[in-house]
Amino acid sequence: MALLALVLPLSACGQAPWAGATTGTPAPATSAAPVAPPVSNDLSGGSTQRTLTAGAVSATVNYWSTLRMDRWTATAVKPVSLSMVTTVTPNDGQKVYLQRATMTAIPANATQTFAPLDPQVDQATVSPGYLVLAPYSYSNTFNVGAVPAEATYVTIQFDFDYLVQTTPTSTEFAKQTASDTLTVAIAAQNAG
Repeated sequence: MALLALVLPLSACGQAPWAGATTGTPAPATSAAPVAPPVSNDLSGGSTQRTLTAGAVSATVNYWSTLRMDRWTATAVKPVSLSMVTTVTPNDGQKVYLQRATMTAIPANATQTFAPLDPQVDQATVSPGYLVLAPYSYSNTFNVGAVPAEATYVTIQFDFDYLVQTTPTSTEFAKQTASDTLTVAIAAQNAG
């Protein structure tokens, strides 16, 4: 009898709160945090090749990094290597020299661009410059240093200053400049 008395008051309580009552404040809808679009990465395939034009000079530049992309963290020293060879049109026998190569890294994220890192410059130590006319090539490695922890990618700008002989026997040169940019993602730093 006591069991029956307990069941009756429970059955007389009315509709259960979980049975679809619409009174009161509705529960807030949950929404996923906005997902940032993926960062493009010019070195995601391990390397990339570009063809640059500066006046009569056409340069083929290969870029790569010896550091795996998952190790391109904000605090790591991030090497970018390049190899370059040029041709000149029309090819009348004049030579092409690389006078200077400059690399500037600019860290950023989806909402903010940070101050550029100090430029790295390879100024030719021979006059008039490094011979880069095919089959002679130029190779070097530049290092992107530490970037702000909030950076999700870095834009790497290269500027190449060439001197082109005006004639095959001339000591007069025309200066040409080519520029290129790479975008490389910064890998998230693992906690711990």
